[in-house]
Amino acid sequence: MSAKIDLRKLPPLNALKGFEATTRRQSVREAADELCVTHPAVSHQIQLLENDLGVALFSREGRSIVPTTEGKLFYTYVRKALDMLIEGSERLRRSQAERPLRVQTYVTASIRWLTPRLPAFMAAHPDVRLLLSTCAPEWDFDESLGDVGLVYCEAPPGPEYYWVPLFDYSVFPVCSPALRARLPENPEPRDLQGLPLVVIYSETRNWDIWFESAGVSFVPDSQVVVDTLAIALQMALDGTGIALVNGPFAEQELKDGRLVRPVAHQVRCPGSWGLICRQDMRDNDRVRVFMDWFASNAAAPGAT
Repeated sequence: MSAKIDLRKLPPLNALKGFEATTRRQSVREAADELCVTHPAVSHQIQLLENDLGVALFSREGRSIVPTTEGKLFYTYVRKALDMLIEGSERLRRSQAERPLRVQTYVTASIRWLTPRLPAFMAAHPDVRLLLSTCAPEWDFDESLGDVGLVYCEAPPGPEYYWVPLFDYSVFPVCSPALRARLPENPEPRDLQGLPLVVIYSETRNWDIWFESAGVSFVPDSQVVVDTLAIALQMALDGTGIALVNGPFAEQELKDGRLVRPVAHQVRCPGSWGLICRQDMRDNDRVRVFMDWFASNAAAPGAT
């Protein structure tokens, strides 16, 4: 095991940047410009180091500032230490860049919203590799499964998360044209109770909420319970039931007529779908690229 480091012997670490730049450029002003700080700030850093070390690190020669013998000796150690820190940091960054960006979402959101947009994203950012995870046992974002998530939140998450809402959680029924033909010419919400309704087990209240908001006393009749909206939508496409959609997950099928909305009534529920990551991941290059691109291209799968 490595011996303990006596951190009390370390000089003021933040001041090392000012010292290194001043020594290399032999100018406090040029060092300040390079580090994007003020001239007095660099002078203060050097003064801190000199006070801590008990030696003068620079001397004046006319208008120039040059390192003393002690300053030259100290510079060799500082430069070596900073070079090693940079090398280690870059090695870690490269290893992170080689690891796929983990995206947590749900089966339906992945199949029907995310993956249709992936070709355009990958064409725009070929250097970002993705690993999609749809195995989350709960609806909540799980940072052990993803660096970023496409999830539903009933309320904005806590301050430890960065949240970008994308679209509302609005529910409305869809079915095949053949099943729609079994309804009256101008159907009302109550007419749907005579047809098979597909229920998602994690959203068992949605049909109740939808009927109640339409002023209909809902009496469950012919129902099939499934575990994902993807299955419910497939049953709707097959003409074996009416599914409740909770987001923009049937856009293409509605557009090309394979699915129809038997009635126009829809309900805006609390919360929204959106992109999420931890605050400390917000400035990660790949997370930022992913979230910015999908937020900007949320509307159309073919957007670039």
